[in-house]
Amino acid sequence: MTDARPIAIFDSGIGGLTVLAALQRRLPGERFVYLGDTARLPYGTKSAETVVRYAVRAAGFLAGHDAKLLVVACNSVSASALPALEEAMEVPVIGVVAPGARTALAATRGRVGVIGTESTVASGAYERALRALRPDVEVTARACPLFVPLAEEGWWDHPVTREVAALYLEPFTGGRVDTLILGCTHYPLLRPAIAAALGDGVRLVDSAEAVAAEVEALVAHRDLGGKGGGGVRLLVTDAAARIDRIAGLILPGTAVHLELVDLPD
Repeated sequence: MTDARPIAIFDSGIGGLTVLAALQRRLPGERFVYLGDTARLPYGTKSAETVVRYAVRAAGFLAGHDAKLLVVACNSVSASALPALEEAMEVPVIGVVAPGARTALAATRGRVGVIGTESTVASGAYERALRALRPDVEVTARACPLFVPLAEEGWWDHPVTREVAALYLEPFTGGRVDTLILGCTHYPLLRPAIAAALGDGVRLVDSAEAVAAEVEALVAHRDLGGKGGGGVRLLVTDAAARIDRIAGLILPGTAVHLELVDLPD
């Protein structure tokens, strides 16, 4: 059995392209449709109610593309809106929080750090997911709101980014954590700066790779594999030249063509 329908991926911006890239590596025969709500970025500074409203609107738009499953490649949406999306969609919905938590617990010796946007950290979603599986785990979380604009600017290993990372990540140094969850799909782009701030001995958990592994398993389990055609559509709500440039850097093997769309109210 094969299923030629595309896998839909939604993010508040272009950080979710790290998830798309990971999915393309694992599932090269699948078709993908990606929606980045770049006009409303960032979601991480908005209220939970606003995030839910935006996410449900975007999911409804993607439902019109006959997707066979929805990957929520946004930690803020996964933390605040996943139940609403599961109720609204008729296909499986996979967020990034639970896969990241499971991957971290498989690696940690008991001290896990979490970095994310303000809304993700305020939601406590990672702490709940981690402690539901291992109640005795020590969790330290901190919001890093400047990381998203730095990633969107393309300053992935810039001196300014390294300085900001050193300030944000000081609470995780000195052995206070052994594993750090990059709780925003933009953050893997800043991996060199984050690793430099932490030093050796701290494992970084990339939520993009974690969720891609779970999608691969779900596709196999439910017999949803595609026919081998591949291909990707990149839809954005704001197609500024900067977005096109960064998308090309994240997806070096993909012919990047951004399609401008408008999400209905």
